[in-house]
Amino acid sequence: MLFTGKIKTTKNKQRMEAYKKVTDSATTLTELMIPSYSNFGGKIHGGVILSLMDKVAYVCAAKHANTYCVTAAIEGVDFLAPVEVGELVSLLASVNYTGNSSLVVGIRVVSENIKTRQVKHTNTSYFTMVAFGDNNKPVKVPGLILEDHQQARRFYKALLRKELKTKYKNEEAATVSIDTTAEYQEALKGERCRLQVKE
Repeated sequence: MLFTGKIKTTKNKQRMEAYKKVTDSATTLTELMIPSYSNFGGKIHGGVILSLMDKVAYVCAAKHANTYCVTAAIEGVDFLAPVEVGELVSLLASVNYTGNSSLVVGIRVVSENIKTRQVKHTNTSYFTMVAFGDNNKPVKVPGLILEDHQQARRFYKALLRKELKTKYKNEEAATVSIDTTAEYQEALKGERCRLQVKE
């Protein structure tokens, strides 16, 4: 499904796009992994990668929203392969979904060995960002023009994840709470924990 662009005129006669293309804000950040980024095992700290992901998510979201954005949630940070010192890490970010004041930025992280030219997919994650105006209140973001099947699939998958997250929260809230130690003892039977609660 493709959306058509619309133009809105503000009081000060500035033109603001009601819809933007995914390519208008797509961002790639590439950085060399240096020794100070490594952990005791000689691999790059996961926190370094997360920090870079947060940066590229912000840049991508701010380019789409034309305003300051903050990270509201991070979903699905799985470290698929280690990153080595000396490798180039590239973070490819694009807006996958737009709501009213929020947007989801999809990030794919790849590392490349400069000598062997081997490329590894190390992470994929989704950052939910919220756009804020000058008054520190959420503002409406432009919608998204979907130009191909892949962009439509990403938008739809983000919508499904949002619906599933809401459903999970509702189901969790509706779950009967456990009140007694005996109930916890029964519920946690077979798990790797010991319940030593003083009544």
